[in-house]
Formats: sequence, structure tokens, C-alpha cells
Amino acid sequence: MRKLKNSELGRIDVAEFKKTPKTPLIIILDDIRSLNNIGSIFRTADAFVIEKIILCGITASPPNKDIQKTALGSTESIDWEYHKEVSLVIKNLKKEGVHIWSIEQTENSSKLNKLKISNNLKHAIILGNEVKGVSQNAIDLSDNVIEIPQFGTKHSLNVSACSAIVIWEFYNSLS
Repeated sequence: MRKLKNSELGRIDVAEFKKTPKTPLIIILDDIRSLNNIGSIFRTADAFVIEKIILCGITASPPNKDIQKTALGSTESIDWEYHKEVSLVIKNLKKEGVHIWSIEQTENSSKLNKLKISNNLKHAIILGNEVKGVSQNAIDLSDNVIEIPQFGTKHSLNVSACSAIVIWEFYNSLS
């Protein structure tokens, strides 16, 4: 087996990406502190043709050289916006009929491996701060909470790894 060169992968350019039908999923990043995590999430969103990323709170926004280091240009392909207050973002999306999911460990959370995702709805997932997680206020405003089952010694995943797992699950359910 021969490894393919980048020129052989048949990737589309940014202009064509902008015209491509999107996966009906919005990613909300609330108080993400690591610029590398932000860049990584942009790159994952690009890979799965996600509709939009909304940056909230202390989450940095492009252009930023440290985000770009990991995003590798995906900040140009993915639509994004910044809002200070995550609660206003959630309320506005709910008015538009978007189903809001927090990604967190809570009482009565839905396990990701048992999740039934309706492809009749547009969805948004909230990823929270690397240390504090999703705020209780955002959880209270969410329609549901998804928990990624953990079987090892650590109690949680890195936020960019978590985003990739959840985006993959939604992408498979909504495509």
C-alpha cells in the first residue's frame, strides 16, 4: 500500500466548501481557554462539514496565530461568530427551533453510545471549559445532556477529543 500525497486526495477548496451542503450541527464553544483546542475543533468541524462554530465567553477567536497553528486554515472554511454570553446564544437558537445538547457528566444524562438523534431537527452541542466543563446555566437551558461513557482511570476527555467523538456521532446520524 502506498501512502497518498496531499495532491491526490481530491480535497475541495474554500470556495467550493462554502457552497457544499452542511451537516445541520452548530458547535458552541463556551469559555475554552486553550487556543490549540479551539484550532483542533475548527479542523474537526471542517472535516465533517459542520454548519457553524459559535465562540462564547473567554474563547478566543480568529485570526490568531496560535489557533491557526492547529486549525491549518479551517478558520477560513468554517463559518463562525463570537458572542459574549452563551445563555443568549442558547435562547436565540432555541427560538429558531435548534435542539441544544450540552456535553457534560450530569444526573440523568444520555449516554452517547445509546443516543437517538433526530435527523428532523437542527442541533447544537455545547462544549465547556477544560477545567470547569459546561456551566450549570448552560446545562439548565439545554434540551438534553450527552455524556461520553468513560471506562478508564480518567474522569473526562480532552475537549477537542470529546468534540471529535460527538461530531462523528452526529455526522453519522444526520448524514
